[in-house]
Amino acid sequence: MSSKKEIPEQVGRVTMHDIARRAEVSLGTVSHVINGKVSVREAVRLRVQNAIDELGYQPNQLSRALRTNRTNLIGMVIPDIMNPFFPSVVRGVEDVAFRSSYRILLCNADNDLEKEMAYLNDLRSFMPAGIILIPSIDHKLSLKSDFPMVCIDRRPPDWVGDSVTVENFEGGYAAGKHLTHLGHRTIGILRGPTQVVTVGDRVRGLMKALSESGVSVSSEYVQDGQFDQESGYTCAMRLLRLIPRPTAIFAASDLMAVGALAAVKASKLICPRDVSIVSFDGLSFTDFTDPALTCIVQPSYQLGHAAARLLIDRIEGDTSPSRHIVLRTELRIRDSVQSPEGFLAQTSSKRQLRHSAPS
Repeated sequence: MSSKKEIPEQVGRVTMHDIARRAEVSLGTVSHVINGKVSVREAVRLRVQNAIDELGYQPNQLSRALRTNRTNLIGMVIPDIMNPFFPSVVRGVEDVAFRSSYRILLCNADNDLEKEMAYLNDLRSFMPAGIILIPSIDHKLSLKSDFPMVCIDRRPPDWVGDSVTVENFEGGYAAGKHLTHLGHRTIGILRGPTQVVTVGDRVRGLMKALSESGVSVSSEYVQDGQFDQESGYTCAMRLLRLIPRPTAIFAASDLMAVGALAAVKASKLICPRDVSIVSFDGLSFTDFTDPALTCIVQPSYQLGHAAARLLIDRIEGDTSPSRHIVLRTELRIRDSVQSPEGFLAQTSSKRQLRHSAPS
């Protein structure tokens, strides 16, 4: 005859009371083991854990939220889920959050301020442990926050809370220095959406580098668009029709640069022989464009990783002053940029042929 205590098959949802009966401990002990707030003798902890595993217990997150006024959810609002820059940021957040027993609730604002604010207000009803926000546009963030919140990538002008961004100005400056060092003097700019704060920083950095080399850029050589291929194509076509044609184009995002590459090809030109292109982002697909894009690389994964670590520190009690973390960018030189000497020599040769042709 077996001495093992027979436990009736569980019907319905397993509760902490069921765990306590199976492990032959008090309800308080089960709570201590599950929540990890109070130390329990190892033998007792193992007995409770075995009961949890045997019965297939799943904590009732709603009940816990009602008791603690907080869930283990981290809300995250991003501007555009179709932009391949943001999934890498989200992955950095998710990796840190999951290891710390938090889960991500992802919202896509479609670069729409009204939709972004609706999501932020809705998230409050889920009692999140905290929120990570990439603002859609440059705006004042007036949301009252009764939980930790971190802004990343784009920092609103009046935001006094925690933030994680990258060296946008320095990245633009490095791109400008690279182009002028190679001898480019006629440079077109695909600026991107002007309502996004990072765009202004990138272009200001570029302009500073050009100015230091005595290069000025007139307004028709600056085209405003969106962070997508179609906009890059349309804006680049306008630049390529200018006289003199730019020998180089700076694109404020990789997607715009891909559109610019297509515009160069459609114009029966060759990059970089006729037009050099340098972009900003450094996404993985730029290794496989033709030619591979020279770009300013943002540490997108590290951006999300740092933001999640900062937020979780706040959730778990860090009360130090607000922090602003700035991650470095890097100029990655590939095949889409070269000296304009070949283009200039070709242009000069055509002029000479026209002048020497018989009348």
